[in-house]
Amino acid sequence: MKVLAIIATNITDPSWVAEYTEKVTPMVSKVGGRYLTRTAQVDLIEGHEKPQFSIVVEFPSKEVATAFYDSEEYRPYRNARLQGSTNQFLLVAVENGTE
Repeated sequence: MKVLAIIATNITDPSWVAEYTEKVTPMVSKVGGRYLTRTAQVDLIEGHEKPQFSIVVEFPSKEVATAFYDSEEYRPYRNARLQGSTNQFLLVAVENGTE
């Protein structure tokens, strides 16, 4: 079952962003993932805190997504993101969707 990685992020130190985007995008593609959006155009409808950016990535399965997240290849970029931003990183199953 496909999953969506939904990341809401607030960047506290932008020094990591350019290299992260350049290096991680092909890593995601290599495992069968694809970016659906990477945007700062976020409207808060409910809740208390609007993130600066929202990223949505579709992965073929939860197993692929978690293997990517835990991979040695992704680790230095994940650590840079975690050090330079605050995040919510969710995996959401694609159920009852249409293709």
